[in-house]
Amino acid sequence: MPDRAAPPDRAASANGGARSEDAGRESSRADPDNAGPAGVNEAPQQLDADGQPQLTLFGLTGRVVPAIYLVGWIASILGAGALAISFMGSRNPFAGWLFVAGLALLTVGLMASAGSQAIERSRRASAPFHGPSPVLAFGVVVTVSLLALLVVLAPLSALGLDPSGPPGTAISLAVTTLVFVLVVRTLVVGTGALSWAEIGFSRPVPGALADLASGAMLALPVLALTLVLAAILARFLPQAASPLPAATSVGALLLNLVSASVLAPLGEELFFRGYTTTAWARAVGVRAAILRGALFFSFAHVATLFSPSFASGAGAALTEFVALLPAGIALGWVFLARRSIWASLGLHAMFNALQLVLAFVVLTGRQ
Repeated sequence: MPDRAAPPDRAASANGGARSEDAGRESSRADPDNAGPAGVNEAPQQLDADGQPQLTLFGLTGRVVPAIYLVGWIASILGAGALAISFMGSRNPFAGWLFVAGLALLTVGLMASAGSQAIERSRRASAPFHGPSPVLAFGVVVTVSLLALLVVLAPLSALGLDPSGPPGTAISLAVTTLVFVLVVRTLVVGTGALSWAEIGFSRPVPGALADLASGAMLALPVLALTLVLAAILARFLPQAASPLPAATSVGALLLNLVSASVLAPLGEELFFRGYTTTAWARAVGVRAAILRGALFFSFAHVATLFSPSFASGAGAALTEFVALLPAGIALGWVFLARRSIWASLGLHAMFNALQLVLAFVVLTGRQ
């Protein structure tokens, strides 16, 4: 007996289901990347304006070299933890070794994080700056400088050198300046984020000398404003001690001048103006870059202040921070106005030299 025809509604339903399955299979074959294990499509990955995968703070998906990013996180966490434990157990005989190990791990972590950031930014054409964050790079400077100073000063101290005296201070600043140069060379110039010319070393010798002189001419009014501001703050807050040893002789004064007017300006201007201010000027504009750079510059100078009590330390840090703001703003302005690091070097060197000579005259006049 012949089969009876299926009711129209059941036939349509069967045909529709078959077409849906065929369509699902065609969709999975057409876009296999979005198909799940059971043929169910997954949400497509979010892309940024450059067509690159959007990155998350704790995610590895979409990163060019996820291993470097992972090493950065793990080494930074382990290093910071080791440093914290070494401080809490400072009386333990192994605390010093744990401190060094933590510092080394943190250095590796920060270097890896900065390198990963530079790689990711270099892939994005719309990024205003293709190098690592100056804040992250400054962390590298701090940790590498501490390690280098331990290696250099420990044997010299054993030979009788006073690290806090003028020769020891000059050696410390020479090491720190070298670290500034190496960090900028490795993380900024080496990654192609900025060239030496873009950092400000583009003038021939006559132009560089003219920029040095023009910057030095601004030192006196900037110093006058700084001293007035510091005097006002001193009426309400404690003052920070000078990072340089007191110069009681001409020889000590000359060593301090080498430290504060040659070494310190060279490293700091390379990092805070040539690299940092240039990067932020591209990202947020000239005015914001000058202000942000001045705040960063002041913070970097008070971050290493030590005091026996929190109250006096906080007050001295606030005084130093606010008093340095006019100098930081002036240094950023003259650097961007002249597009030459020699101009800010001249201002910085003369600003420090005038303070040292003035302090020497006052100190020797009292004796």
